[in-house]
Amino acid sequence: MTKHTERHEIEADPRWAQLRARDAAADGTFVYAVTTTGVFCRPSCPARPARPENIRIFATTAAAEAAGFRACLRCHPLALEGRDPMTARVQELAGFIREHADESLPLSRLAEQAGISPFHLQRSFKAVLGVSPKEYQAAERLRGFKSRLRAGDSVLGATFETGYGSTSRVYEQVDGGLGMTPSAYRDGGAGETIHYAVRATAMGLLMMAATARGVCFVQFGDDTAAMVGQLGAEFPKAVCLPAEPAAGVQLDAWIDALNQHLSQGAPRPDLPLDLRGTAFQIRVWRFLLSIKPGDVVSYGELADAIGSPRAVRAAGTACGANRVAVLVPCHRVLRGDGSLGGYRWGLERKRALLDAERAARAVAE
Repeated sequence: MTKHTERHEIEADPRWAQLRARDAAADGTFVYAVTTTGVFCRPSCPARPARPENIRIFATTAAAEAAGFRACLRCHPLALEGRDPMTARVQELAGFIREHADESLPLSRLAEQAGISPFHLQRSFKAVLGVSPKEYQAAERLRGFKSRLRAGDSVLGATFETGYGSTSRVYEQVDGGLGMTPSAYRDGGAGETIHYAVRATAMGLLMMAATARGVCFVQFGDDTAAMVGQLGAEFPKAVCLPAEPAAGVQLDAWIDALNQHLSQGAPRPDLPLDLRGTAFQIRVWRFLLSIKPGDVVSYGELADAIGSPRAVRAAGTACGANRVAVLVPCHRVLRGDGSLGGYRWGLERKRALLDAERAARAVAE
């Protein structure tokens, strides 16, 4: 376990750059061990990086264990293989949170339920599921709230049944999760005004639509009328209008920034988003946002990375549910055999996006 590694050997290994960058897309492809601590980690482990001469890289966790190293308790590298004892405990706790999402669940109560310290719970829960217990509960509470609204409950009834306590708390906590006010969501967007603009981009016609809170819809297409119809289907009772001068200026700037990203390799614009989704979809989309331009992962690796290795099909479905093209980069997910798989906006666009990102990365390197 204490075998010394020459510094130049590690620095010459291309995997060294991935672990230095804490590249989450590399998780599951190798692990690295630290000879001074006796621990092996995922490439994305948030722990302070060790000196190169104290690093050993292994293709598998089994190889690291055979060399005498033990799994890191911070990044849980065995979780990707379903062998980490903490994974089962965290998933069991996640079930508890889903069943009690309408209750007050301070970290101390959850730690007692799990039988571990609050600090250990916070760190382990995020390592396994990609979100904190608080974020997980918020997503589950929002899911229940939306479900009740869709079923016809009043805003007031849904508010108290899902544990928000008051309507003011609803507006504080679900803003951005519904993409509109609770009553507007229940009514299919009734009373909500959504402005849209359609512009030509390097990838063809693109529609961007936004509420007062931010972008809620980005769609590639070949026909403006068809895209307007798709927007109306998403928000059937909202007032969907072509952008007036003030809103049009903002949307033009956002579309231009996105087109600069598509056509010239500029950074992906950090725009305000109105995303709506289940807790699982949110976990998928959060991970997608962490994949760097030019990198790709498989649907299986995506499912592994969010702590649900058996949910490969569901991970693919969550990618398909993404309503904001490129801004949440689901085009960076491929099939396990390296083929493109599906893409909501067409495989040619997916291929073009990946080719452009790889070209830009090659120039930068």
